[in-house]
This record gives sequence, structure tokens and C-alpha cells, in this order.
Amino acid sequence: QVQLVESGGGSVQAGGSLRLSCVASGYRQSTYYCMGWFRQAPGKEREGVAVIDTDGRTSYVDSVKGRFTISQDNAKDTLNLQMNSLKPEDTAMYYCAAIYRGIFDTVPLNDILSGSFPRDDYNYWGQGTQVTVSS
Repeated sequence: QVQLVESGGGSVQAGGSLRLSCVASGYRQSTYYCMGWFRQAPGKEREGVAVIDTDGRTSYVDSVKGRFTISQDNAKDTLNLQMNSLKPEDTAMYYCAAIYRGIFDTVPLNDILSGSFPRDDYNYWGQGTQVTVSS
């Protein structure tokens, strides 16, 4: 059974940094999947933040480009999100996910980031970690 467990959330002031980590167990990397971070603020829809595929290709939402960096440590089955220059609008619950991209017609990373999942029931999600940025 796949389990994704996030850590590293917390409360910081604007301009500060946090590093989120997600440890995956029972999950084997596959070109059919990508890993990513998504967030949801109160009263708002879930938003893709950053995704990465098995070749290390990445895609970011415009609002975090230049500030956030997604990376994966395959040896440790860990996904990371380095968040710098944090803003109050980054406040949200952050979720680690393994997203199915398809086999023959692989969904592009940009589409995954925007929530175009070919099979919701094939995806895996962590429980989330709260990030709060104060002004």
C-alpha cells in the first residue's frame, strides 16, 4: 500500500523559508507517474504548485517560479519542496502526491499541474502539512 507522509510545514514571517519533505513508502517510481506538491487555502480550490517526473523535468505554477524548487531523492524515496521568499498568499495546506499520467498518451506536466488527471482513482495523496506565512 502506498503511503505519502509530509513534514516540514510551520509558521514563518514573510520573506522566510521552509523546506517540505515527503517520504514515500510502498511506491515504486514509474514513468506512468509524476510526483508533485499541491496546496489548498481555506475557501479556495486546490492548486498545483510544482511537479517533477522521473527524468527530473519540472513544472511550476507561475506564482512560485523563482522562489520554490522541487526535487526528489530517489535513493531515499523522498520528494522535497524548498520554499524561499515566502509570501502571505503562500499560506495553505500543502499536499504531496503521486499522480498517474497515463501509459500511451502521457499527460504533460503542465496539464497535471493544472489538475488534468486522467485517472483520479490511480493517484496517491498525503495527509498534508500546514504552511502559514504572516506579514
